[in-house]
Amino acid sequence: MAELIEDVVLDASAGVHRPRNLDWKRAAALLYGDWGTSKAYVIGLAFVAAGFSSLPIILAVCALTGLVGINYAVICRYFPDGGGVYSAARSQGRLLAVVGALLLIADLTVTAALSGWSGLSYVIAGAEDVFWLKFLKDHIAFTTTGVLLVLGFTNWFGPKHSGSLAVALALPTVIIVAALIAVSVPYLTTRFLEPRHESLSMLWVQFVGVILALSGVEAIANLTGVMKLDPDSTPDRPSVARESLKAITPVAIEVVGATALLGWAMLSLPAVLEKTLGLSSKSEIAAVLLNRHEDMLRFMGEQFARASFGLWFGQAFGWIVGIVFLLLLLSAANTAIVAMIGLLYMTARDGEMPPHFKRLNRHGVPLYPLLIAVGLPVIVLVTATNFQSLAGLYAIGVVGAITVNLGSCTFNRTIGFTWYDRVLFGLTFTILFCVELTLARTKPDALFFVVCVLGVGLALRAWTQKRAGFTTLTVTREVARMVTPDLVANMRPRLEEGQKILVAARGITPVLSFAMDEAQLRKATLFVLYVKEVAVYFTAAGTRLGRSKWQDDPEANAIMCSMLKLGVERDVNVVPLYAVSQDASATIVDLAATMGIDFLVIGASQRPAMAKLLRGSVATNVAQHLPDSIQLLIFG
Repeated sequence: MAELIEDVVLDASAGVHRPRNLDWKRAAALLYGDWGTSKAYVIGLAFVAAGFSSLPIILAVCALTGLVGINYAVICRYFPDGGGVYSAARSQGRLLAVVGALLLIADLTVTAALSGWSGLSYVIAGAEDVFWLKFLKDHIAFTTTGVLLVLGFTNWFGPKHSGSLAVALALPTVIIVAALIAVSVPYLTTRFLEPRHESLSMLWVQFVGVILALSGVEAIANLTGVMKLDPDSTPDRPSVARESLKAITPVAIEVVGATALLGWAMLSLPAVLEKTLGLSSKSEIAAVLLNRHEDMLRFMGEQFARASFGLWFGQAFGWIVGIVFLLLLLSAANTAIVAMIGLLYMTARDGEMPPHFKRLNRHGVPLYPLLIAVGLPVIVLVTATNFQSLAGLYAIGVVGAITVNLGSCTFNRTIGFTWYDRVLFGLTFTILFCVELTLARTKPDALFFVVCVLGVGLALRAWTQKRAGFTTLTVTREVARMVTPDLVANMRPRLEEGQKILVAARGITPVLSFAMDEAQLRKATLFVLYVKEVAVYFTAAGTRLGRSKWQDDPEANAIMCSMLKLGVERDVNVVPLYAVSQDASATIVDLAATMGIDFLVIGASQRPAMAKLLRGSVATNVAQHLPDSIQLLIFG
């Protein structure tokens, strides 16, 4: 009988849906942790590009950022399972989706490197009188490399708490930005603004060079797959239109409004620098601003607070601004690493990248994607000569990814976009396409970088597909009619009535013997669950997983075969369960509640101390969330 029992397999293609436990407030905080960091370096780079005539450029960047935000609010309405570039472009062609994913990888690579560099600058710049800070400043590329390696080490244990720091820092950062604006408002003036000094074509090039505020907007489209549903929607017909709109609206308003006001405040700094630093010449002021463009917000906080409340308050406020933005930017760097790991794993899962990218370490983290996600930013840092050269690589990736996404939506005929949605997508696509062409023409280093990423990525894809090969099987209509989607359900045996015991095991351990004894004693059905934990945060929906089998997993195969054999010998009905999950404890609780389990048996946590610290104990998490109607037995 055991040989006839069909195992129950649960993955992304099965009836158990991904948990949607992300409310709009946490989604907004995660989005702000990505999108809201741009003001930390956009304002200073705008001054480097155009000096005291940079306000129109800053306002134009803010306007384009708001327009892109509106586009993504619409995209979230139509893509409740993830509307990032990889998902949206896949309906237009697999190759286009891979190109979009590679452009996003180029963006995430520079995001990790630039965020780390900028974050360190916020605590190092302006403090060169301290010897060790001056040493770090002089070797900031290698210092940032060390920080990224530390982030890579923590991600070796899985991204369990990725995004938590961004959520925790969202409100303090908003308060700091509001305080910055408040101390600068009394000094806002148009006295120091200058008209443009260049031709319109050069003004366009300057504008294109500082379009960095778009980075991070893709985050909201990728979050829709785990956001809570709108009240009137169901898991079978999901909708997150209202939830995503509530998340994106306040963040977009803050990013656009705060960037514009802080840009104006930067150009009003001469009003206080004579009082605080004794500078009256505009050339001297411009030299100071150029020297502090990497940590412009901290410098503004120091000077405006000092002009209003004195030297000590200004220095203290500057340090507070620096520390908050250091933590926020390092969180953004870590988020970029996690997103890159998920994107590389997902493309490998879809057969677009080598199968080696699916190899997991013992904590469920994809090994090669982790090495790539840390290695690429390190290579970029080592080859970058300064902050401006690093920033020059930034826009071409994110603008390219957003352009592919919006272009795919514009020409997508399978989704019911309205005509005005398509006009919005088409207009924004045209603008960004022109921006991308200008970046390719004016920034050869950025073009070389993105061509290298695309070339290596597409070469890996071609090698993967050549190695995998394709087999077409032709059958008669009669056979095709026999193989229907509900064939397995019809062949699956009915379970015996009585109590149900679920045992979750990670190896052949004494807990399995205990569960078998209990099932035999109670004449209960024994469900043996093996959870293959994949510690990856998917950044898009991708294609649906194929039907995974425990027979293909060596460890699960050993457990199931042993238990099925024992079940036959001891007259116990054993049902194998196999799940692929990002969160083992949540999957165990979900299955236990869904299947009406009476007793849940699990072993005591065997994770090492470091892994338990970073990812928590499965037994503890299960005990906290298990319904009261299910009795929990922790063995060992």
